[in-house]
This record gives sequence, structure tokens and C-alpha cells, in this order.
Amino acid sequence: MQKSGDPMMAKIVFNRMTLKNTSSWNVILSLHIQSGRLDLAQTQFEQMTERDLVSWNSMIAGYNQPGFELEALNIFSKMVKHSSLKPDNFTLASVLSVCANLEQLKAGKQIHAYIIRTKFDSSGPVGNALISMYSKSGGVEIARKILEQSVTSNLDVIAFTALLDGYIKLGNINPARQIFDSLKVRDVVAWTAMIVGYVQHGFSSDAIGLFRSMVRQGPKPNSYTLAAMLSVSASLASLDHGKQIHARAIRLGEASSVSVSNALINMYAKAGSINIARKVFNLVCWNRDTVSWTSMIIALAQHGLGEEAIELFEKMLAVGMKPDHITYVGLLSACTHVGLVEKGRSYYKLMQNVHRIEPTPSHYACMIDLFGRAGLLQEAQDFIENMPIEPDVIAWGSLLSSCKVHKNVELAKVAAERLLLIEPENSGAYSALANIYSACGKWEDAAKIRKSMKDRGVKKEQGFSWLQIKDEIHVFGVEDGLHPQRDAIYQMIAKIWKEIKKMGFIPDTQAVLHDLEEELKEQILSHHSEKLAIAFGLLNTPENTTLRIMKNLRGYSQDHAGVPDFGVAVSLLFEEHCNGTTKHKNAGQTPGRERDSAAWLLIVLEGDDFYDSLCIGPGRD
Repeated sequence: MQKSGDPMMAKIVFNRMTLKNTSSWNVILSLHIQSGRLDLAQTQFEQMTERDLVSWNSMIAGYNQPGFELEALNIFSKMVKHSSLKPDNFTLASVLSVCANLEQLKAGKQIHAYIIRTKFDSSGPVGNALISMYSKSGGVEIARKILEQSVTSNLDVIAFTALLDGYIKLGNINPARQIFDSLKVRDVVAWTAMIVGYVQHGFSSDAIGLFRSMVRQGPKPNSYTLAAMLSVSASLASLDHGKQIHARAIRLGEASSVSVSNALINMYAKAGSINIARKVFNLVCWNRDTVSWTSMIIALAQHGLGEEAIELFEKMLAVGMKPDHITYVGLLSACTHVGLVEKGRSYYKLMQNVHRIEPTPSHYACMIDLFGRAGLLQEAQDFIENMPIEPDVIAWGSLLSSCKVHKNVELAKVAAERLLLIEPENSGAYSALANIYSACGKWEDAAKIRKSMKDRGVKKEQGFSWLQIKDEIHVFGVEDGLHPQRDAIYQMIAKIWKEIKKMGFIPDTQAVLHDLEEELKEQILSHHSEKLAIAFGLLNTPENTTLRIMKNLRGYSQDHAGVPDFGVAVSLLFEEHCNGTTKHKNAGQTPGRERDSAAWLLIVLEGDDFYDSLCIGPGRD
């Protein structure tokens, strides 16, 4: 009956038995546990007049699942105190696994002390379990000592991988790599753990290098390995790399797995290919989870498609999928991008009252941004002052950004002062406040702020832009004069600037926050790092090329010196660069609406939860 797994029939047979021994009781106990009826198993266990090791071990292992681990520890404690039986390998390995899952270092140490006190053999399964427990519970150095002191070779790859993972959680990548390199046999879990570790801590090139080694000499990557590599592609906004991983996922039959499809949506969105992200989402209609819906909602919001993101959220609710706190961050961001203040308010209430999700700092920041972008600066300030948590840098920074856009000097001073109380060395706050004074023509006040910044030794981080052409990265700074093609780049910039002004492009010289002549302001604008990168890309790429410009930082502004408008104008002027025609488009067309435009410029502002992107034309990806 145990093999057939029919608890009801087994129970009938059991009840008809005149002589019941411990083995028959254990069969019923095991069947209850296998069918998920821990309550019946507990009742059965308590009715047993005699229990053997199988009985105790079955209960401890049965309770070793999310939400029931403490009961497993309780049963082990009863066994040690009230039973004449002594724990065996299986008992100790199970209870140490419980401690690992709970990350209960103190309880794990007590069990380790029991093992030492009773002189129990700690090689094999128990040694593996000890290493795993310490590694997962923050005791990686103890785990390593156990590993080094082991006189047997019975420790398996699971223990080594747990230790590797423990170092990764602490951010100790080098010791983790040493453990990985010491493994004689590396399974897919070990490879994936090391790759994920590199990804989580920003070592993208190391992750790529290790993945290539895995492809050459290791086991086949699984869905988690591929998802990790797709996150590398997303962080680099590297469409080519992402497509290579996608192709490998298809060959391995993993492209439709939940983890890979979710990573694909994220990767294509961050690389600017929102249409392909949509296709991936639509292809996995039968296999979507909350992350799938959330990834697509965030992708649409990132690309300025707020209304579509909101429609998708409503579909998500209609099919019975429950949103989580990240879903609402994407949704509120979507409302912000399209200026739907009332909808944003409504969804904020829905999140709390219906879905019982407590707001996080990210949700508060979205609401502040929602009010601020709409010009409701006083409401944004009131919202900050009434938050149940202490406002952070992001909250005050968001208000400061909105004050700059709407030129509200007094409120900007308040926001900057509060921000600097939290982070006195925050160069962005000084720069933003000085820029607001400059934008309002208050040059002396702006100079005082910059002097204060200099006197306090606060240095502004230099901004860079870069793009990848073939396998080479090209980096540009403001007024960059070091690039080998600098003369051709500046000639291209001058040509572009002259032609797009003929088309009706008006440079936003208010973005140049110095008291200078208008002509000099235009020159400064034209030499921003993004524009140098665009000019270089136009000079060095063939037709039908997508330009993806990356930035290392983002200031407290919702636009960067007119780059989007500049990008639209360049797209229209250089359409022949992409499709071989000489036909020019009307400079007044709205970006994203003209379906025949062939150029695509993506500005990625790295380091934000949501980056701003500009898609010009249909996006041929």
C-alpha cells in the first residue's frame, strides 16, 4: 500500500490488522506525510506506543518544509530528552537542514555541540549538513574550518556549493571562487551559484567568462544559469549578447521556462526592444507568474507606454493574478510617466486596502514623483511630511528634481537642505540647487552654492556616456578631446547642429546653467557626452543600426539637457543613415508616433530602478 500511495486504502487495511507493529504504524505515518497531512501524521505519531528511529526521522523530515520547521526542531528536542533512542546520520542531517533553512545559527551550534559531545561521526552526510548549515546561517568561516579539518573525501558537491553560496551572500567573491576552483566535480548548481554570485555583485565580465568556460567544459546550463546571464545582458543593455543567450535557451529547450522568459522580457526591454519583450510575454501566455506580468508592466512603464502598462495591470487582475509590491512600483511609475495623478492615487489606495500591501520607500518615491511631475509640489511636500517613515534621499531628491523642472526655488532649498542632512556629501543636491538658482537667473546664489560645495570638499562625479560597436566600448566625457576620431566627431556635431536648427530644432539653452552668451551656451550643449556618443555612432555604424547610449549617472532632473529632443531631430535628419533613403521627415512629429521613422536612439541612465528611454520610430528589433 505504501508504494501505491493510497492512504485511504492503507488506513482500511491497517485498521483491520489484529497485530500492529511499529513498521506498520510507520507506513501509515509516512503516507500521511507524503500526502501533506501533517496534522494526521502528528495524531498518528502521538498514538504510537512504541517509536523507532524511522518514526522520529519521518516526523522531523516531514516538518522540514516552509512554515513548519520550528515543529521539526521541537520534535528533535523531544527525541533527545525523552527517548532512549539516539539520533543517527539521517536524524542529524535532517535537523541541521532545518537550522539551515531557518538560518538559525544558534540552534545549529547547539546541535553541533551535541555531535561533538556524543563523539558522533561527523563525516559523510552529517559533515555535509554541518557545512551547509553554517554556510547558510552566516558561519562560513566555521564551515570552512570543518571542510579543512575533514580527513575524509565523503563531503559532496552540495556542501561545497553551500559554502560557496555562503561566501557570495557575504560579498566575499574571491574566497567563493577559491572554493569553486577546488571542486573536483562541479555540477550545474555549483556553476550557476558562482555565475549568479558574479552577477549579483556587479562582476559582469567575470560572469560572462565563467559562463563561456561552462559551455566549453561544464554541464549544460539550466534555466537559472540562463536567467542569470540574461540579467548580465540587461545590465549592460547588450542586445547582441542577450540574443546569443536567447538562442542558446531555445536550443536547450529552456526558452519557455518561467525564469528564462521573465529574464528575456527584462533583457529586451532594457536593451530597447520593447516589441520583442511583448512577443516573449505573449508567447508564454500559458506559463506566466506574477513576475512575468510585473516584468512586462515595468518594461512598458520604462518605455513611456504608461497607458498600455495600466491596461496590462487591469488584465492581470482580470485573470486572477495577484500583484505584489514590485508590480505596484511599476504601475505607479506608469501613472507618473503619463501624468495620470488621479489613477495613481486610486491604485495607491487599492494596493493598501484591497491587496493589503504596505507601502515601501519605493512606493512613496513613486507618489512624490507623480505629484511633482504634475506640478503639485505642495502636495508632494505634504506627502513627504506625512509619511510614516523617515523620508530618505530618494524622496527628497525626487522633490528637488520636480522643483528644478517647475523652477520653485524656495521649496528646492527646503528639499536640498533636508537631503544634505541625510547625506552631507551628496554632490547631486548641491548641483541641483545651484542649477535651479541658475535657471532662475540667480547667478550670485548659484555661485555661493558652488563655493560652499568646494569649501566642504564635495566633488561632483564626472558624467560619461558610452556605446558598444562590435566588441569595443567607446567612452566619452563632456568636451572630450582624447578620442582618436575627435576631429571627425566635432565636425559631425557641428553639421548636425546646423542642419537640425534649420529643421526647427530649438536648443534648450536654459539647461546650460551659467551666465553666458547664447551662442556659447549652444556650444556647451552640443558637446555633452551623449551627443558626442551619438555623433560617433553615426560615423561608425552601417545602415539600420540601433544606437544604445549608456550613462554612468543621473542627476536630479527629469531630462538631460535636451537629449530626447536632440535625438528626435537627429533621427529625422539622418533617416537615410538607417534605411538608405534621402527622404526627410517633418521635424514636428511626435517621437514614437511616426511609424515610418527608422532610427532608434536609446539613452540608458544606469543605476535607477527605472531608466528613461527614448524610442524613435517603430524599433526594428
